[in-house]
Parts: sequence; structure tokens; C-alpha cells
Amino acid sequence: MLNADGGPTARGGEVRYGFFTDTSVCIGCKACEVACKEWNALPESRRGDVTSRSLDNTGDLGANAWRHVAFIEQLGGPEPQPTAEQVGLEWFGDDPQPPPVGASHPGPAGVVDFRWLMASDVCKHCSEAACLEVCPTGALFATEFGTVVVQDDVCNGCGYCVTACPFGVIARREGNLPGGGGAHKCTLCYDRLRSGQQPACAAACPTDSIQFGPLEELRQRARARRDALVAAEVPGAQLYGDDPGDGVGGFGAFFLLLDEPEVYGLPPDPVTPTRRLARMWGAAAAAGAALVAGVAAAFAGGRA
Repeated sequence: MLNADGGPTARGGEVRYGFFTDTSVCIGCKACEVACKEWNALPESRRGDVTSRSLDNTGDLGANAWRHVAFIEQLGGPEPQPTAEQVGLEWFGDDPQPPPVGASHPGPAGVVDFRWLMASDVCKHCSEAACLEVCPTGALFATEFGTVVVQDDVCNGCGYCVTACPFGVIARREGNLPGGGGAHKCTLCYDRLRSGQQPACAAACPTDSIQFGPLEELRQRARARRDALVAAEVPGAQLYGDDPGDGVGGFGAFFLLLDEPEVYGLPPDPVTPTRRLARMWGAAAAAGAALVAGVAAAFAGGRA
């Protein structure tokens, strides 16, 4: 259940909450980035180059950037198809005209000079979170909402979580402990969830590109949106991270993309590095037992 502000009305692990990010209606305004930094009091990110290579001045996710709006500039290609009424965006509220899919600069003969794909990236809050599994101090934990949070006062700055994350999301802050050197990432505004509010980025998004709620409801909404875009012949429309049976046990933050995941800097088949560890140790133990049994049998046969 959600309250009037879109946040959970009660705590409890029986319902998992998360994000659905519809990149087809992202306008690249960076309101989510600003809201995230302001609410979480994050330090300034590195200054990007906005004069020659890209409008993407954030660069990527990191210890000081928990939301990152990517600007992917594609040169050439077909003109994006209109997606007006037939796409059916009932959840956009009172606005009768949904935002256009993507942004492009027209060129000759139905070809665009370039196309912008804009997407707000964030921690995926994996069900089988590699960062949590490798943490030696218990600094990372799964909350009652199914999200993954770092406890700053427990983190020892070892960095195991940084190398384990298949998405390169979590990072250590510059400096030494205390105060610096610890690992940081999106908390999905755990403090706001506990007080019945939705995350700051979702509350700030002007186009509902970032949607927050129970994951199962979001998955149903996302599949309907994907099917509508496919029916409207929007090229490349696909969901990323909506399958609970994937290599990370399901995403807590999944996406609707307009191109392949690699175009957005996302791994096509992410896998938790420790997922097969128990099976590997079991196989190693069985092989060791067989070896010991073989040596014992050979020794006994030799004595006979």
C-alpha cells in the first residue's frame, strides 16, 4: 500500500519496493540528480566536460553521485516514430500529450543527424547483492523494503564490495576513515521510506520517468508500456532487469530502454560473482573426498 505521497504506509518485508525507470520519457533535466544530492547531502561530483564531448557532466555513478543521467548521442539512424495517443500513458496524470520518445535533430530523407538517448541510472538493489555478500563487517544490509543500504559507521573501507558489484555502482569516497575512504551508494532514500515518503529522485521527476512502488506492480506497468511502444513500432524498446530469475536474483531498480543495454553502459547479462560459490565449494569438497578415498584405497592395496 502507498500513501498519498507515493511512499509505503507500513513497514514489512512481505512487499518489495523499487524503481522502474522509463527512459523513453526522460528529458535529461537532471532534477533527479539534484534532488538526490540535496536530500542526501552528497559532496560535489567531479566536474565534467560539457564543452566538447558530451552534455553528460556527471560521467557515471560513484560515491558522490548516486543518480546519473546519461546522455547517449547516436550519430545517424532512422527518424523516431511518433508515440502519441496509441501508446497509452494513463499514469502520467492530467497531461493529455505524453512526452516524445527520445530527442532528435531532423536530417534529410527521414534520417536524423543524431539522436539522444537519455536515462537516469541508479543502484540496482539486487536481490542477490554481491556487495552485501562479500562485505566482511556487515556494513551492507537488506532493509525491510528489499533495498540494500551501507552503514557508514560500520564500513571499514576494504573495498571488497566495489570489485564485487557487476554494475560498477558502489565506490569508495576519497580520503581515509573516519570521514572518508568508506563505500557509498544509493540507499533508495531509506530514511524517507521509513517515514512514508517516496525517494527524492522519484518525487522530483517531472515526467514520471522514475516511478517508485511495489515491484510487482511496477513490472506489470513496465510490460504494458513496453508492449505499447513495440506496437507503435518504436525501435529497440525492451525491458532490462525485470526478470526475477536473472543472474542477480532480480533487480530492485529496472529499466525500459530504447536500445541494447551496452549502449547505456549496462552489462547485458549481469551475474553475482558469488552466486555459484556454494556449488563450487561442494564440488571441490567432493573431489577432495574422492582423492582421499583413492589414496587410501591404493595404500591399503599396496599393503595387501
